[in-house]
Parts: sequence; C-alpha cells; structure tokens
Amino acid sequence: MEENRIVLMFSSWYNLSMKNYYVTTAIPYVNAKPHVGHALEFVQGDVIARYHRMLGEGTVFLSGGDENALKNVQAAEDAGERVQAFVDRNSELFQEMAKRLDVEFDVFQKGSSSQHHESSQKLWKLCVKNGDIYKKTYTGLYCVGCEAFYSPEELVNGECIEHPGKKLEEVSEENYFFKLSGYQDKIHDLLQKEEVKIVPESRRREVISFVAQGLEDISISRSNKRAKDWGVEVPGDPTQRMYVWFDALNIYQSGVGFGWDEEKYNNTWPADTHVIGKGIIRFHAVYWPAFLLSAGLELPKTIFVHGYFTVDGQKMSKTIGNVIDPNEMIEKYGVDALRYYFLREIPSTADGDFSERRLIELYQADLANGLGNAISRVAKLCAQGGFNFVQNSHYSFSPEVKTHLDNYAFEKALAVIWDNLREKVDLHFDKHKPWELEGGKLEDVLIPAVDAIRQVAFDLGPFLPKTAEKIKKQYLTEKISPAPALFPRL
Repeated sequence: MEENRIVLMFSSWYNLSMKNYYVTTAIPYVNAKPHVGHALEFVQGDVIARYHRMLGEGTVFLSGGDENALKNVQAAEDAGERVQAFVDRNSELFQEMAKRLDVEFDVFQKGSSSQHHESSQKLWKLCVKNGDIYKKTYTGLYCVGCEAFYSPEELVNGECIEHPGKKLEEVSEENYFFKLSGYQDKIHDLLQKEEVKIVPESRRREVISFVAQGLEDISISRSNKRAKDWGVEVPGDPTQRMYVWFDALNIYQSGVGFGWDEEKYNNTWPADTHVIGKGIIRFHAVYWPAFLLSAGLELPKTIFVHGYFTVDGQKMSKTIGNVIDPNEMIEKYGVDALRYYFLREIPSTADGDFSERRLIELYQADLANGLGNAISRVAKLCAQGGFNFVQNSHYSFSPEVKTHLDNYAFEKALAVIWDNLREKVDLHFDKHKPWELEGGKLEDVLIPAVDAIRQVAFDLGPFLPKTAEKIKKQYLTEKISPAPALFPRL
C-alpha cells in the first residue's frame, strides 16, 4: 500500500522524553460524508487536547478513518467506485471538516494503511499466543450498520436498537472467535474498581450490568467472500479478514507506533481518554479491554461517553432530511459560534438537540451581546482614558473551570466563564458607572475589568481558540484599544 494512505501529524507538542497525555475520538466510518454528530465529538476531543497542552503537558490527539468496514464496501459499490478511492475521498472530508472546526489532530490514522495492517496483525498474534483465538462455524444475526452480531434477546421487535427499520442479515460461516467469556470476571472487576474509568457514572453502571448478564465468545473475522477481499488479512489464513472492530479499535495503538515505532508507542500508550458516543460503549468498555488483556498490553484510563443529537426534536435521519452539515453552519455563523453551541448547549454526557434557531439565540445573547459587548465596552473606555496597563502573561485556569474540565463538564466550565465575565465586568460597571468617571478613579475601575477579561481569554482557550487569540491580541498589551467586533450582530 502507498505510504500516502497514512496521515501522521505529530506536532511540536509530542514529547519523547516522557509519557504524553493521549486523547482519541472514536474512529468514524467513512461510508458517507461527516455530519454534525461527528463534529460534536471532534470538538469535545479537541477541548480536552487543548486543555492539556495549555497545562504544559506533551499531548497527542488522534482520530482516523474506520475504512475496513463492510458498510464502506457496500457504499463504494453503490457509488460505482473502487473501495480504496472511495475511503480515501471520504477520509479526506473528515480531515477537512476537522480543520474547519479548528480541531487540531496530531494523528489521523487510516485503517487501510500498511502500518495499521501490520500493527493489527501483531495484536492478533499476541491474542493467539495467549490461546484466546479459535475457529468454528457460526450462524448469527448481523447488523451492517453496527458491524456487529446480535442475539435475538438484544433486539427490539427483531430490529437493532441503533438502526431500527434495517433488516439484519443471517450469516452462517466459519470464523475465528475470541474467548471473551474467559474475561468476564476480569472485566467486571476492573470496571468495579474503575481501573478503566467510565464517565458518566450512569454509563459505567450500564456496562457493569451488561457484563453481569454473561459474556459470550465473539466472532472476530469474516470470510473473504463476505468481506469482498477488503480489510486486514488474518495472519496465517489468507481466506479470512479481521472483523472490523478488532482492527478499528487497534487504530488507537497503530496510530502511535504499535508494531512499527515502539518508542512513540511507549511514550503515548495507554490512552488517557477515549471520547466516544454511547452507542459503541460495549466495544470500548468490554471488547477492547479484553483484547488488550489477552495481548498483555496496558488498558486505557478513561472512556468519556457523550450522547446523541436530535435535530429540532427529531432523530437525525437521511430519510427525514434533517442531517446537519457543520460546514454550512460555519459558513453562516463562524467556527467559534458552532463550537460554543456544541459545548454550552449540549450536555457533555447526555443527549442534546441541535436547533439553528437556538444557535442564533445563543449567538446573539451570549456571544454578540454578552462576550463581544463586554470586550468592546472595556476597550473603548481604556482607549478614552489613555491608560497603560501592566502586562501579565502568567495566567492559569480559574479553579472552577479547571475542575469542570477535569470532569469533562464543558457546559459547566463555560457557564463559570460567563458568570465571571458578568460579575467582574457587567455588574462591576453597573455598580461603579465608569462612564461617569475619569482619571485615576476611572483607571481603578478598569484595572480589575481588564484583568478579568485577560483571565477569560485564557479560560476560553480550549473552547473558542480563535476568539481567545483575538482577545489576547487586543488585551495582552499596555495600550488597549478598540478592535472589530468579535461577533457581529446577525
């Protein structure tokens, strides 16, 4: 395979002298262009990565393309394209969307890369060595949307919960299986002891309940016929391809050197935070730890689980025609307006609704009239007074903001930032009426307001990076003067 199928973007933050903070998004299927749900997860992961960079930690942020799924093959056939060309094009769309969202990945690892194939085969061999992989004939119900087998008991009216209305395929063939049943007690114990932490707590209880019902061995390969000769070849058996989840989860390792650069791998793995949606928690909190335990590898530390989007109260669906293109929202309102909506309006660990009407309301109230107006008012008064302000570039996160960021509570952190701005600028001005003052009295009122805005600029760094930089450029100087509106009124 061509080396340009691998996208590695290790930034200057990458530190080979110590363990890096490592955060990942889920690896999206690239059977279609990205939608607003992907954008939410990318932005959440970016906030975590930026936060740890601002703490001075070496940080690695990874995503990639889940390219070996059967649904990608089917979508390519429907489009009349070669599979590789199809996944290359769609993976590029995800990377382009990330750039437009100011999401800074250090690594974007493609599932079709030669390094990923070699890395996944190494993981397989380690599990074989431990005696956890065997071959047998199997018949089961397969959901192509989830790329997963389900038992009849797991279905609702014979349908997958995640993909209602789509008929499951009955598949019967000889596959390789992983002895997941042998890891029931270990998985249960590590979840109980929070050796792998799951946020929020409700999701941890959900997974523990699932494990307590009993784990069964799972199929981890498919025949070349069903895979249509696409995917990672099973070592020693050219008639079989790896089950997509076995290889896709390994992107978290293959992207940082597992099997091809042990120094990078040892200074990055294990993942500190996996950012995922609630629909794939079983794969990350049960299957993935079991594969790693079998291979004798370290486990991820935390799995942060977010909810799903509805759009104006309805489930997002191509059939309904309400799938939101984040690029269109950026064109209309700007990238930081969209990031703010994701992080302030959508509960970080629960389902949320996307409404363009609500986005406009938040834009006007919080960004244009709130933050933007405060920045403009203070700068105008500073310029009128002609004051020189002591430069202080040594800021750290406000304690409450830091606490909420440590707990992935993005909406609460932003609420604190806006409360601080209102208290230390708006209410401060209402009390002291600086527009009626001049000279030293005016300066005395402006000094705490300027310091508060400088603090806001720092605290906003992980959330609204472009806006934070504009405020810093305007305020981290002795002479503060007016600048173009941060958020022009619509």
